[in-house]
Amino acid sequence: MYSELISRIVWFVVLCVVQALVLNHIHLFGFAMPLLYVYFVMLFRRNTPRWVILLWSFLLGLFIDTFSNTPGVAAASATALAAVQPFLLNLFLPRDSAEDLKPGMNTLGVASFVYYTLACVFIYCVLFFSLEAFNFFNWLLWLECIGGSTVLTVVLIIVIEIVRGGKGE
Repeated sequence: MYSELISRIVWFVVLCVVQALVLNHIHLFGFAMPLLYVYFVMLFRRNTPRWVILLWSFLLGLFIDTFSNTPGVAAASATALAAVQPFLLNLFLPRDSAEDLKPGMNTLGVASFVYYTLACVFIYCVLFFSLEAFNFFNWLLWLECIGGSTVLTVVLIIVIEIVRGGKGE
């Protein structure tokens, strides 16, 4: 129990620092920005109470907003993703999976994990860039930001998952 809490706190700090110091300054082709901290929200166990997921995700978004100068955008998007994360995870789970399953390539399988990652990141990017732009006058740039950031973030998450050995958390 305590080792999992310590692990979660370390992931929280590492993802916030990496996002604030490195990833916020990357804008490929002027619109694709990696939003790697979404990985934190994706890694909650299957039986984690919903209030725990919502609280951790809100705090993550709040810290990202503080360091990224995006007032409330990341917090709202991360909290919304946290609200649907259990439902998304259940869509991609094997039928005979354990109640305390940690999402990962080894537990979900490669294809299911990639689809789960794609769904989570896409939902997050749509929410994030819709709230950030708050209009649809430049809808082409909005679509480019969503598409580019989704692809870049999914690739980074899959690379991290492969390096970690797919062991979930």
